[in-house]
Amino acid sequence: MADDEPVGIGVLGAADIAWRRTLPALLRCPTARLVAVASRTPGKARAFAEHFGCEAETGYERLLERQDVRAVYIPLPNALHERWADAALRAGKHVLVEKSLTISTAAATGLARTARERGLVLMENFAFLHHPQHTRVRELVAAGAIGTPRVFSASFGIPRADPGLIRYSRELAGGALRETGCYPVRAAQLFLGEDVQVLGAHLRYEPDGGVDTAGSVLLADGAGVTAQCDFGLDHGYRNTYALWGSEGRIEVDWAFTPPPEARPLLRLYRAERREELVLPAADQFLDLVTAFAGACADPAAHEAHARAAVRQATMLEAVVALAGGSGDEEGRRAGARSARVPA
Repeated sequence: MADDEPVGIGVLGAADIAWRRTLPALLRCPTARLVAVASRTPGKARAFAEHFGCEAETGYERLLERQDVRAVYIPLPNALHERWADAALRAGKHVLVEKSLTISTAAATGLARTARERGLVLMENFAFLHHPQHTRVRELVAAGAIGTPRVFSASFGIPRADPGLIRYSRELAGGALRETGCYPVRAAQLFLGEDVQVLGAHLRYEPDGGVDTAGSVLLADGAGVTAQCDFGLDHGYRNTYALWGSEGRIEVDWAFTPPPEARPLLRLYRAERREELVLPAADQFLDLVTAFAGACADPAAHEAHARAAVRQATMLEAVVALAGGSGDEEGRRAGARSARVPA
């Protein structure tokens, strides 16, 4: 297959996020080609195939055997990511996997090692990172628009929904931290230094062994910049972050999941002046798929993606450890400890 041909992509799992956002974007990407969708339920695979104009496979193994699939997208429940990302890498496929990549640092490290040994991409899907609004924020900060950054704060909460959804399943590694909290934690890494630490964490759990439904995390870097991350599954909708500096503040609405037609609004406060910057609309999922296809053809990009994925897994593991890892009183008291996340 020629290097300039579109990357043939297969999908493991007939997930809602794939139907709504990722596959429509993939169809518009000139450097990628949707080959097939696999599901354990034949009817689901056929529905995807008919809607998106690709082939259907019953069973994930059959898709991984296809020679016309060079890369796979994995939107399965969190608890299944490690198994199928590992299988895909061992089958010689580049991997784009939905957040959260794994439920442990050890699992993420193992996947990164396998990808490295085989010269493959391992990329965690945080589509928001590819939206140009965040590049604009970083440019403003670098230009001194708010002086020296002091505090990053971010919130992502959504209302309670059908209890049968995967996000409420502890067995499938659901919960607020990996459904919504992972976004603010990942965003904080855009603005804090490489020596970031998790200083404290609290998770609120449903009774009787249910998932975490809310949480807060405190981070800091060696320069003294702090980050406050709040999240939940039982909240009025909120999806925002802000940077507060020595001379001003930048606020970003709809930070993590803006629809492709939305024009982002940045609010800049400095002294007595308030400025609103309206940015062009952008499809962050199209930019994500384009970046993934580009990384498949660029070995130099492989290590950065794998390292970012391992670092994120390490951060979330530290949060769970500090919060006690369960909903009992002893676990809540464990939040007084701190843990260092290695660079």
